[in-house]
Amino acid sequence: MQKGKILVTGGAGYIGSHTCVELVSAGYTPIIVDNFSNSEKFVIQNLEKLTVTRVEVEEGDCNDYFFLKDVFEKHREIKGVIHFAAFKAVGESSQYPLKYYHNNVQSTVNLLQVMDEFKLSNLVFSSSCTVYGQPDILPVTESSPVKPAESPYGRTKQICEDIISDFYKASEAFKAISLRYFNPIGAHPTGLIGELPLGVPNNLVPFITQTAAGVREQLTIFGDDYNTSDGTCIRDYIHVVDLAKAHIAALEKMIKSNKTKHLEVYNIGTGDGHSVLEVVKTFEKVSGEKLNYKIGARRSGDVEKVFADVSKAKDELGWKTELSLEDSLRDAWNWQQKLAEKAI
Repeated sequence: MQKGKILVTGGAGYIGSHTCVELVSAGYTPIIVDNFSNSEKFVIQNLEKLTVTRVEVEEGDCNDYFFLKDVFEKHREIKGVIHFAAFKAVGESSQYPLKYYHNNVQSTVNLLQVMDEFKLSNLVFSSSCTVYGQPDILPVTESSPVKPAESPYGRTKQICEDIISDFYKASEAFKAISLRYFNPIGAHPTGLIGELPLGVPNNLVPFITQTAAGVREQLTIFGDDYNTSDGTCIRDYIHVVDLAKAHIAALEKMIKSNKTKHLEVYNIGTGDGHSVLEVVKTFEKVSGEKLNYKIGARRSGDVEKVFADVSKAKDELGWKTELSLEDSLRDAWNWQQKLAEKAI
């Protein structure tokens, strides 16, 4: 039974594409909005293979208010929106802060304006654990203080959460959930979709897989003198398929709710922290590949350690992770190898 259309901004991207698969699996019809500035069009073809359905795409930019309005006019039966569309590289955001503020914040304002005009509720917002900065107490709960983010990227997520909150307070009927992701890794087990960084990767796992595949000469681990078990930074790495399923749980909570207004935030992670060196060693174990890596200086803006308390998401969304770090790295390596085959 079809449950209706869900607009997915940035739906051709890494997390967006995996979420579209889970939407179809749950009985929804995703309508992808993407300008393909940070994704490739073959992803749509692979999504159609995975879901055995025709995937509807509206190509354009969420910073274009009139484009967005036309999309909503065309799809008046939309039951909710999942908003992924954003630039997301922490380092790049420090080099080009205005680019990040314009793209990430303006697109969210446009989306809320159009949702308001069409009296549409049920927004799932793609947020980030960067809003917590370096936490005073671990694991991080949703009531942990939101600190000034280390990067313009992180600040755009804080600003967007504030904008959504202000809009919610002023509205008569609006539901929104912000999901604060920890570190998404891995790929779909079929190897048809996965993380597709354009240029040099900004995230650890694609840099690991590209180094193992010979695309990159060497992996640099930024710092081994942190106050952790092996001196390297600790993060909460979550399989992208588990993360995608959290969006469905959040969406359905709002759709099924009898409340006219709802605003909530949830941490989405595994609840466990793994060091950078632990990820490297685990990758070597599951792939059978020896990585060429070196220890470099600390990188500006890096938080020493952060991992989530995910009990709220388990209790209120009925969601929990099912896949391990080993699963994530095995699937990421499978995806990298499929990409290599595609290039041949």
